[in-house]
Amino acid sequence: MNPDSLARVVPGISSLETVSENSFISSLNIKIGPVSSTFSGKLQLEHIVEGNSFTLNTQQNSKIGNANASLQIKLAAVEQNQTEVAFDGDVKLSGMLASMGQRIIGGVANTLTNQFFNNLQNEIAVPAKL
Repeated sequence: MNPDSLARVVPGISSLETVSENSFISSLNIKIGPVSSTFSGKLQLEHIVEGNSFTLNTQQNSKIGNANASLQIKLAAVEQNQTEVAFDGDVKLSGMLASMGQRIIGGVANTLTNQFFNNLQNEIAVPAKL
């Protein structure tokens, strides 16, 4: 839930500015198939159940279209020092993203998901600074 950690974990974030508690203005650089673009918009953490779950809502705009996404993330303790992360989400695209998205969105979603979990693993592997 830390903004600095979020910026390191969420793929493509080049800046994340806190607007209010759990609300941010973001800038993302994302490559989607043959097209890359900078997206800007809002990122909001909602329905937070500390240590168990939260919803990440984002509305991002770019020259090639807009993306609105809602991701529900659930955490469950498995063993000592192990947590299972489950997620589900919905994305709505408009503009050129929507027209090309039908063909490539699955691959892009898988790539971004893998980047997220690799970034998360790297983030939690770093010892906390006192």
